Amino acid sequence: VASKLVQQKMNELGIVVKDDELVEMITGDNPDPFIRQQFQNEDGTIDRIALRAAIEAPENSEVWLMIEQQLRENRRQQKMNNFISSGLKVSALDVQNEYIRQNSFADVSYLRFPYADVEDEEITITDDELQNYYRNNSSQYQRNESYRFRYVSWDKTPTAEDTLATIREIENLTQAFADSESDSLFLVRYQSSTPFQGSYVDRDDIREEYSPVLDLKVGEVSDVEIIDGSAYAFKKLDERDDEIKFAILSYNVQADPVATIDRLANEADEFQFYSSSDGFVEEAGRRDLEYSEASATKGNPLIPGLGQSQQILQALEGLSVNDISEPIELNNQFIVLQLLEKTPEGTRPISEVRSQVENSVRNLKRKEFMISRVQELANNANDLELLSDRSDKEIQTAEDVRMSANTIPGAGREPMVIGAIFKLQEGEISSPLSGENAVFVVRVDNLEMASPDQMTASDRNEIRARLEQQKFSAFNQIFIEQLKESADIDDYRSRVL
Repeated sequence: VASKLVQQKMNELGIVVKDDELVEMITGDNPDPFIRQQFQNEDGTIDRIALRAAIEAPENSEVWLMIEQQLRENRRQQKMNNFISSGLKVSALDVQNEYIRQNSFADVSYLRFPYADVEDEEITITDDELQNYYRNNSSQYQRNESYRFRYVSWDKTPTAEDTLATIREIENLTQAFADSESDSLFLVRYQSSTPFQGSYVDRDDIREEYSPVLDLKVGEVSDVEIIDGSAYAFKKLDERDDEIKFAILSYNVQADPVATIDRLANEADEFQFYSSSDGFVEEAGRRDLEYSEASATKGNPLIPGLGQSQQILQALEGLSVNDISEPIELNNQFIVLQLLEKTPEGTRPISEVRSQVENSVRNLKRKEFMISRVQELANNANDLELLSDRSDKEIQTAEDVRMSANTIPGAGREPMVIGAIFKLQEGEISSPLSGENAVFVVRVDNLEMASPDQMTASDRNEIRARLEQQKFSAFNQIFIEQLKESADIDDYRSRVL
């Protein structure tokens, strides 16, 4: 969906790649990295003769169409990224502030009063406090529409016959693989699942499962091997000293679309047909199929026991309780499901979330209690040692705390406390600081604040590039979400089934 929306936005903006640009990407002085990878000599120059021969070879025409389409799309996307980046400016002040944050350090001594030190017996929580917190923070207890269902499944694991068919498919190509003069284009043309690398590998670094290539002669192709569920054939391209260059033709073993997949699809269709009239559980028993129960939540495609599946969510949204779905094809199985329960979206009742509310209120009270306790101890305590004696807490130290850091060594994640440290003067003691996990009283023993005057041109360029990349990543995520929100998206996947 995101890809389609970006394509439409590029069309709307008139972002195109002209034919002369494409020619320059292939035959120009500085060709695209893909072309350079395939036709680069050892000295880094492009083998123009081999490139021209590959372009003019009639048998490569379909391959070049695929390559040209990919290069065109890559360049178009690059233009789109440049268009976005041009509007994301990083100011000189942004660079200066980031330099200061990255290069300012403090050595501190501190006392830490964890909220967890407050015992439950010291806290009293009333029903009115729970109700008030629940009402004022109802957004924390929202639930999306949820579903409980049962399902039966048919595994799409390839059979032994499927594996044999894949082996034969590669065996039929081994002679052409051995005779191929452009192995990179051969692998693209026959859609090998392992891309062409074209680099030399030390014999000792070759993976054990790739060891058949060691015993080959240059230009020879190995027998087909099954490795981790895929079929492989190796071709030794060259050999020098203790290094070998080789290519791999491989296909993932997949279930046959007719002999295996269609048979399973028919079984799922029959189950759905008969279970709709005879009953889900009864039909599963008659066919000796085990059924399982699962739950799902609208907006969350991760379904325990079934993995990621937007298709299942879409099916559940359209069913009424006790309805049985059409067969749903997932990556590794077919399933037919029956909706057992549908819970509407809304605020969860306090009876369901009472323990969560109690924990939140208790933590707030712990925090308030500890802040009050430390403030009382800190009254008229002008140095950290006196407060340490009063509280029976040991003074801790942390050196080289960076202004941009989020954690204090020995104290955990405390960004607000670190921010307060760099507002203090050297030798100054803070008032009690409320952190994420504790109350702190901090003394700054040494403070080294960076000056923008110390920044070199190299520092400035590195910081600017990093900030621009951060802005681009953040904006791009929001940009895609905004495109989705404003789009009219129709989902027709059910028609495929």
